[in-house]
Amino acid sequence: MNAVKLFGLCGPILVGLGLFGLITNPQPLRKILAFNLLGSGTFLLFGVIARRGAAAGLDGDPVPQALVITGIVVAFAATAMAIALLLRLFQVTGQATLDPGDANDTSAATDAS
Repeated sequence: MNAVKLFGLCGPILVGLGLFGLITNPQPLRKILAFNLLGSGTFLLFGVIARRGAAAGLDGDPVPQALVITGIVVAFAATAMAIALLLRLFQVTGQATLDPGDANDTSAATDAS
């Protein structure tokens, strides 16, 4: 098995694991990590497809490489923003979940004082 086939198999596995984690995990931090895993699998698939085209005798095209690099930078920025929003949610509510059933009822405590 050569490297292109190995990367070609790992890409869909990463996408599948990312989709599974995105759908099944209710915690926001795990959703962020699953979304990053899904994006990494997509970048890997896109790189493998571009590599196979170059290996088939087609002229090397720098556009897929530029798109993957740009996508990685955008994914990093989006992850940083999502984690900053999650930290702000934790500072405001005292928990890092979005489920209102798990929240402590602080409105009654503020009304009593």
